[in-house]
Amino acid sequence: MTPTLERSTTARSAHSSASAARTDEAFLADLGERVRELRARRGMSRRTLADASGVSERYLAELESGRGNISVLLLRQIAVALSLPVEDLLREQDQRSLDLTLIHQMLARVPQHRLGEIRERLLQDIDGGTARRNQRIALVGLRGAGKSTLGQRLADELGTPFIELDREVERDAGTSLSEIFLLYGQGGYRRYERRCLERVLESHARCVIATGGSIVSEPGTYALLLGTCTSVWLRAAPEEHMARVIAQGDTRPMADNPEAMEDLRRILQGRERLYRQADVIVDTAGRKPEQSLRDLKRALKRAQKETAPR
Repeated sequence: MTPTLERSTTARSAHSSASAARTDEAFLADLGERVRELRARRGMSRRTLADASGVSERYLAELESGRGNISVLLLRQIAVALSLPVEDLLREQDQRSLDLTLIHQMLARVPQHRLGEIRERLLQDIDGGTARRNQRIALVGLRGAGKSTLGQRLADELGTPFIELDREVERDAGTSLSEIFLLYGQGGYRRYERRCLERVLESHARCVIATGGSIVSEPGTYALLLGTCTSVWLRAAPEEHMARVIAQGDTRPMADNPEAMEDLRRILQGRERLYRQADVIVDTAGRKPEQSLRDLKRALKRAQKETAPR
């Protein structure tokens, strides 16, 4: 490296470090201000908060002054003492986030059976409601449920694009799913999945989407899907899921894993409550693709008729 290039690189590195330090200082200052405001809002002295949280007054004073590089566990103790989720302390505090916090607190008091009704009202107000959701159909379910086969056939009949979300993730990352998990882990895959779903929704007012089997495990992404698409759970028995995957030539689920079937049953059982949040459930067990496609179209037609404005 030439002396000039080396000096340039060093200067950029120093500038980047200084910028990061300023960002950290601003974050700590904002965090301290938030804790002080929330404490005041609840009429708590610093000593009262210290007693309730188990965090010393000295530490709280440093935190509120913007000098405290507090640990996550101590911050969690302070949030509990303030009767707040810890993310409220970390959130960038502007008027929008304050309103979102208030909305979140209000929704937390709503009985479970009314949440669906409130979600539908919000969708109607924000995103055009069910009329717009009906233009996009999202298929969820485990591998081997028939999402790719039925999704492509349904899209062809409707004259809309068919999109496999995992293929979009691979295109975005420039590598295979297995490599994504190897390089970036589950968290990295989830970030790609969310970004790709947002892009698909932005660019397609009408489409059929086949999702990855585990999308229901990521609350934010699944909520986005449920709120913008008519969702369909393609359901089958665990044995049928496994048989279809192997019939496609993929023997990995059974390789060196004598408990593979039991694992599959456990996964399906663990996700069933989430899959059931879909608008439509279609059972593909023991059905040929042509039969399942007819069942799917009938179920969608029925669901869309039920949700049509009166």
